Amino acid sequence: MNNQDVKNLKKRYLIWLYKCSKSIFDKFERKFTQLDIDRDILNDMEKELLGSYLPHEKDALQKYINDFGKYIENKEKACSELRDQGKKINPEFIFSEIKLDAVEKSIIRELGKKGLEEIKRLYEKEMSERILKSTDNQ
Repeated sequence: MNNQDVKNLKKRYLIWLYKCSKSIFDKFERKFTQLDIDRDILNDMEKELLGSYLPHEKDALQKYINDFGKYIENKEKACSELRDQGKKINPEFIFSEIKLDAVEKSIIRELGKKGLEEIKRLYEKEMSERILKSTDNQ
């Protein structure tokens, strides 16, 4: 096996490590980032409802907006339970953050900062393609 073969094997392993570590970390973080977006969407819908519809339309639409608000509340509760255990941070969350950081440092040592940027770009592309190909909620 030549040096390029060894480098390719290491790179593929680092890509796999990054993907696994990032996926676990994202399991915790994604819901919190989703909450920010959900709240903005709810706020925009509430503003739209106030100014644009007839009273009988508003009543029917308000139910959906209230349901979305409850969905956000439930998601927020689930997020806190997942990441926080009482007043302590879930050790699995802490470990996932530490491991992801260590994997990124290893990638930089082996492949440089550009290598890490490339792997992050590949990961983001893969995750975005999965979302676009998904048939869930259609």
